[in-house]
Amino acid sequence: MNILQWQQRFEAWLKDNHATDDAAHDISHFRRVWQSAQHIMAEETADPLVVLTACYFHDIVSLPKNHPERSRSSQLAAQKTLQILAAFFPEFPGSCYSAVAHAIEAHSFSANIAPQTQEAKIVQDADRLEALGAIGLARVFAISGSLGVALFDANDPFADHRPLNDKAWALDHFQTKLLRLPDTMQTEKGRELARHNAEFLLQFMAKLSAELQGDSAGMDEHVLSRFRPHL
Repeated sequence: MNILQWQQRFEAWLKDNHATDDAAHDISHFRRVWQSAQHIMAEETADPLVVLTACYFHDIVSLPKNHPERSRSSQLAAQKTLQILAAFFPEFPGSCYSAVAHAIEAHSFSANIAPQTQEAKIVQDADRLEALGAIGLARVFAISGSLGVALFDANDPFADHRPLNDKAWALDHFQTKLLRLPDTMQTEKGRELARHNAEFLLQFMAKLSAELQGDSAGMDEHVLSRFRPHL
């Protein structure tokens, strides 16, 4: 069975068994992560079946960001994935089980598990790219809205005089996590793509800052110079 056939089988199974209202972790998300993984994998040596499988099942368990056991999501997802493979895909090579499980466990930012294999590094990078760029921008505010988190602190939007708190203000998440992601990427291609997409988020921050100061047409150069060195 070739990779495309495996992908079609995984998508068919997920369509029937993974109904979710979480747009950040639906089949479209899995498909986009796989697309990004293929771009990265073109410059790396890795097992495509392991990467594909981890991309499609890495968020089969995804606890809400405010759940007390959120950091265990990827480990729970790895366990469930192996159960799914054994029950519904008996022809899936057992020799790939441990590599798939590790790639899923290591993809999570909150789990803080270092990827030990090239497959795990590729999956982690591909998933983190989803948090950057236009999709990442849409996701951060969609998720924050579902959790009842305010868009930003109107009195101090960039936390110049207060501690960062992305549980209270969505914009703080750019500093607590998103702008830090390029430095966490495991592959050269991943870093290149992450820096490119993080620049888009930085442009948004500069535009937002200008508008908050009454300048609807400009960009806040101070925001650009302040945060760009971190990319």
